[in-house]
Amino acid sequence: MEKSRERPLLYYKTKEQIEKYRNKPVEHKLKWLEEQMYFFYYAMPEKAKKIRESLMEDNISG
Repeated sequence: MEKSRERPLLYYKTKEQIEKYRNKPVEHKLKWLEEQMYFFYYAMPEKAKKIRESLMEDNISG
């Protein structure tokens, strides 16, 4: 199948799964988010890391 004709990756959650997540403590959700941030950072190419760090420096220096 051609790349342009492939179906997009879709992400579905049931109402029950969403409700279960909503009931989790905020600390748990933040820890999960932090772990994802580290994973994506270490998985991204070096060029993307440099761009990200440059944008962060610009944001900090105002």
